[in-house]
Order: sequence, then C-alpha cells, then structure tokens
Amino acid sequence: MTPLENTIRKAAAIRGVILGIVLLAFSIASYYVLINTEESALQMVITQTIFSFVIPLIVALIFSFNLRKSIGGYWTFRQAVTGIFIMFVINYAIQVVGKDVAFAKFVEPGMVQKSEAAMMNATTESLKKSGKSQADIAKKKAEIQKKLDEEKNITTGAMIQGYVFTFILLFIPALIFAALLKRNPPEYQTYTDTTQ
Repeated sequence: MTPLENTIRKAAAIRGVILGIVLLAFSIASYYVLINTEESALQMVITQTIFSFVIPLIVALIFSFNLRKSIGGYWTFRQAVTGIFIMFVINYAIQVVGKDVAFAKFVEPGMVQKSEAAMMNATTESLKKSGKSQADIAKKKAEIQKKLDEEKNITTGAMIQGYVFTFILLFIPALIFAALLKRNPPEYQTYTDTTQ
C-alpha cells in the first residue's frame, strides 16, 4: 500500500465517522417528523424521501469532494472507489449502531410502534380525503398491517443477508461517485528548449 492510499483510508475513515454522525442526526430528525405527520401518506413519503435520500445524497457528495480535497485534490478511480466505499461503510455502521441499536433501545423503545401508528394514521387520512369507504379503508389497513407483521419476523440469517446486500448496494454509489470525482494526477513533462 502506497503512502497516498494509506492517507486516503485514514481520511475516509475520519470522514465516515463524521458523515455517520451527521446523517444519524438527520435520520433521528426524520423519525420525529414522521411520527408527527398526520396530514397524508403523500406528505409522509415526500418527507421520508427528502430525509432518507435527497439530504444524505447531497451530504455524501460534499463529504466525497472534501475527501478528495484533503488528500491533495487528485486520485485515481481505484483510489476514489476505495476511499468513498470506506467512508460509506463506516457511515452505515454508525447509522445501524446509533439508530437501530442505541436510539431504538434506550431513547425511543417504542420507535417501531410509533412509526407504524403514524403511517396508519396518514394512510387513513389520505383514504378518507379521497372518498374511500370504511370497508376499503379497513381492507387497506389490514394489507399494510400484514406487510408490517411480516417484516417483524426476520430471522438472524435474513438480517445478516440484509447487511451483506446493503454492503453490495453501498459499493454501487461508491463507484458512481468515484467516476464523477476521479481526478488523475497531472503527468509532469520536462520541457526542453530546442531553440538553442
């Protein structure tokens, strides 16, 4: 491993921790916005999209630019993929430990139930506004509840498989960001004066 690659890994790890903390804060904020949204399912989806996709994408891009700048502004595609992937994996680990373990167990033990209740309320409100009958609303709520109950019965094997799948999925944006941010170092050429 070259000194530059070692520097990239260290800088990526540091930025991964900071990125994880920043996105953890947004994730927790999105939870509170979600459970307090009772207007409509559409508003809930838009809010979740902004907090779960748009903001993290923008923040991750900023951190990736910052990572490249911190190592001198140049890196090859391979170095970019390595650095960005390390940053994403550390960020993901902080998200899992911070929200799914610490926050869900110690701060908001009823997080899942509150999220489900908020989603059911928003769905009910949306269906009422669209003029659906009580029978249609009850049927839709039963379908949603069935899906939610299926998600609760996840085995350890399925959970591990989910984490592995997520790591593979993290590699795809790392490749895309690396392709966008790749900046090969300039090749220095010596200039020879031939006019003499």
